[in-house]
Amino acid sequence: MTALLSERDALPSKLNVMTSSVDEKKLAKRLRREIGRAIEDFQMIRDGDRVMVCVSGGKDSFVLLDILSQLRERAPVSFSLHAIHLDQNQPGFPVEILRQYLERTGLPFDIIDEDTYSIVKRVIPEGKTMCGLCSRLRRGILYRYAGEHRMTRIALGHHGDDMMETLFLNMFHGGQLKSMPPKLRSDDGNHVVIRPLAYCREKDIARYAALRGYPIIPCNLCGSQEHLQRKAIKNMLCEWERSHPGRIASIFRSLSHVAPVNWLIGRCSTLMRWIKMTRTHPFSGCPRARHGANTPRTRQTMNNLHLADISETSPLINAAIEEYERR
Repeated sequence: MTALLSERDALPSKLNVMTSSVDEKKLAKRLRREIGRAIEDFQMIRDGDRVMVCVSGGKDSFVLLDILSQLRERAPVSFSLHAIHLDQNQPGFPVEILRQYLERTGLPFDIIDEDTYSIVKRVIPEGKTMCGLCSRLRRGILYRYAGEHRMTRIALGHHGDDMMETLFLNMFHGGQLKSMPPKLRSDDGNHVVIRPLAYCREKDIARYAALRGYPIIPCNLCGSQEHLQRKAIKNMLCEWERSHPGRIASIFRSLSHVAPVNWLIGRCSTLMRWIKMTRTHPFSGCPRARHGANTPRTRQTMNNLHLADISETSPLINAAIEEYERR
């Protein structure tokens, strides 16, 4: 009788393990599909690319590295992965835990030791947002490392929810209709940044990270700033999704269905400045571009436009060009 009771008590545990395994396989398949689709849609990775995957210790970068490793084994092109972590010397940051995890992956990796923490704490007043300065310092260090080690792609862990939050942040606090582009070239033209998680939702990433048991390490800089505007935007979007299911998916679709002809486009707008310089739409690759169309400022303008679905937006941009020429 005791043996029967013990076996019966063990059944729920076995079922939970089986359920978790099935969930993990389904989530992995979905994430591989969405990441693969983003890579194909935006031509993020080419044959022979050296992809530098930036691993911060958060769930997003762990999932990115894991899924890219899986895709590399079945991808139609050959590319290499190099994991990079920037140790910013935050007090108490368990860098050895991250080092041990990266060693277990079997991938080449490097940990860059740069004390940006003390710079940020010294420059930014207490209570002010640290993200701006921190991200600029990180970007410069990563660009330098990529150049020195001939990395052709810099992969970041931003996902679809980050892109939507950035859209509203720029609208509410910057007066710009701008989000994170899935792929962009740096201002100097020397680096290509890609965001393969562009089509992935944060809830799927969080669930997969929990099932995989990554050693997630929180950021003591921005993670402890409860007043951040990004958190307010995130809460707003979550509330919208609760009260109006499907609204977030609709907002995300709008990022790739842009109708610039219906914007308040004037002679001094970003789009019209680009058109005036090139006499063509930003993604045509037309050789008739005027002098200055390949300057860092012009490339940044093109990145800011972020017209994701070229086939659908091109006629609309051409209509905007015609309207501009008639003025």
